Amino acid sequence: MSRSRELRDTIFIGDRENGAIYGRIFVVSAYGGITDLLLEHKKSGTPGVYGLFNNADNDQGWSDALTKVAEAMCERHAEVLDDAGDREAADQFVRERIAGARSCLIDLQRLCSYGHFRLDQHMMTIRELLSGLGEAHSAFVTVLMLQRAGVNARFVDLSGWRDEETYKLDDRIAKAFEGVDLTSELPIVTGYAQCEEGLMRAFDRGYSEVTFSRIAVITGAAEAIIHKEFHLSSADPKVVGLDAVQKIGRTNYDVADQLSNMGMEAIHPKAAKHLRQAGIPLRVTNAFEPHDPGTLIDDEKAEEPRVEIVTGLGVYALELFEQDMVGVKGYDSAVLDVLTRHKVRIVSKTSNANTITHYLDAPLKSVRRVERDLEKLYPSASLSARNLAVVSVIGRSLAGLGVLSRGLAALEGAGIEPVGLQKTTRDVDVQFIVPRDRMNDTIKALHESLVAAKGGDSKPSAALVA
Repeated sequence: MSRSRELRDTIFIGDRENGAIYGRIFVVSAYGGITDLLLEHKKSGTPGVYGLFNNADNDQGWSDALTKVAEAMCERHAEVLDDAGDREAADQFVRERIAGARSCLIDLQRLCSYGHFRLDQHMMTIRELLSGLGEAHSAFVTVLMLQRAGVNARFVDLSGWRDEETYKLDDRIAKAFEGVDLTSELPIVTGYAQCEEGLMRAFDRGYSEVTFSRIAVITGAAEAIIHKEFHLSSADPKVVGLDAVQKIGRTNYDVADQLSNMGMEAIHPKAAKHLRQAGIPLRVTNAFEPHDPGTLIDDEKAEEPRVEIVTGLGVYALELFEQDMVGVKGYDSAVLDVLTRHKVRIVSKTSNANTITHYLDAPLKSVRRVERDLEKLYPSASLSARNLAVVSVIGRSLAGLGVLSRGLAALEGAGIEPVGLQKTTRDVDVQFIVPRDRMNDTIKALHESLVAAKGGDSKPSAALVA
C-alpha cells in the first residue's frame, strides 16, 4: 500500500477506461509499518501502542506511541496524495480517529482503576480497535487518490467506528454493501472488520484475508485475487537464485494448505476454505506486473505429477522418549494438551514404539515451558529439544517422481545428511529434516534436482518468501 501511486497505474486503473474500471472490489491493508506501531513489531516483538498500554507503568508511554502513529500516518499519505486539499482531508481523518482512540483508552484506564473492572478483560477489544485504525486510514486515502484521478471510488469502512450496534461478520459486510453500485462505483474496503466473532481473537493479524474471502463469497465474485509484491514461485530467489526460480502458474488449495503449514501463506487456511467451498478460484499475482496472469489456485487436480515448490522452515524438534510407552495409550493426547495450552504450533510429527517427536514452529522459551510441563507429567521420560529445519517439497501430485530417492541423492551430492524424512500417502509433500544451518543448502540442492533440472520458461521478478 505504500506504493499506492504505482498501484493506481497498474491494478486500480492501469489501461482500463470508463466502465472497465468498475465491477471490482478492493480490500486493502494498512500502510507498511503502521500495524507494527499500533500493535507490536511482527518480527522483533517491539511493543506498539497496544503492548505499551497493556503493560503501562504510566500513562505517557502508550499515549506518546499513539502520537507517533498519527505522525507516521500523515507521513505515509503525504507521499501518496498530490493535492493539498486531499492531504488536509486525510490529516483531519487521522486526527479524528487518533483522538477517538486516545479518549477510549484514557476512559478505559480510568474505569479499570476501580477494582470491579479488569483491564485484561478488555485488551482484545482494544487490540481490535487499534488494528482497525490502520486499514481505515489506508482505505480512506486510497479513495481520495482515486477520486482525484477521476474514479468514482467509495470508502467502505467495516471497522465499526462509532457504531452503536454489533453485527456478525457476514451481516456487517452485507449491510456495508447495501446501496453500492458495482457497475459505477469502485469500493475500497477496510481489511479489518469489527464483528461479534472477533477476527483478532481467531486470526490475529491474518484477519484481512478472512474479510477478503467473506466479501468474495457474499458478493458472488467470479474470482478472488491477492495482489502481492511478488509472484508465487518455486523457491526463494535469495536462496536458489533469481534465474533458477519459476512461477508456479497453476496449483490447488491443497498446496496452499501445505504452504501455510510451512509458514509461507499464499492465503490464510480459513479464508481458503471459504473460497473453496463457494467454488471461487483464487489468483495470486504480482501487483506491479498487471498483464501477467500470476498463479491460479483452485480445486483442480494436476494433469501430470510435478514438483511445484521447495521451501523450508526453522523448527525445534521436541523429542519425548519413554521406555514404558510401548503399548500404552494416552501419551499423544497428553503431549498435545500441553502444546495447545502453550499455543505452540506443530509443523510435523513422527513417532515409533517409545518415542514421539514434534517439530514445532515456536520460540525457544515456549518450547522450554512445554518441556518443563512434560517433565512433571512424565518424570521418567527423556526429553530433548534440537534446533532443526523442515524442508518440504510440495506439489499437487508427486506420484511417480521418485522425490524421496532423488532428494536423498541430491542431499548426498551436497554433503548434507538428513536427520529425518517424512512422506505422506497422499503424495503432495515430502519433508526432509536437516540441521538448521543447512536449511538453505538443502533447499538449493532439492530445487536444482527436482525443479530447475526440468526447466521452464516462466521467470518471475521475485518470489514469495517465507
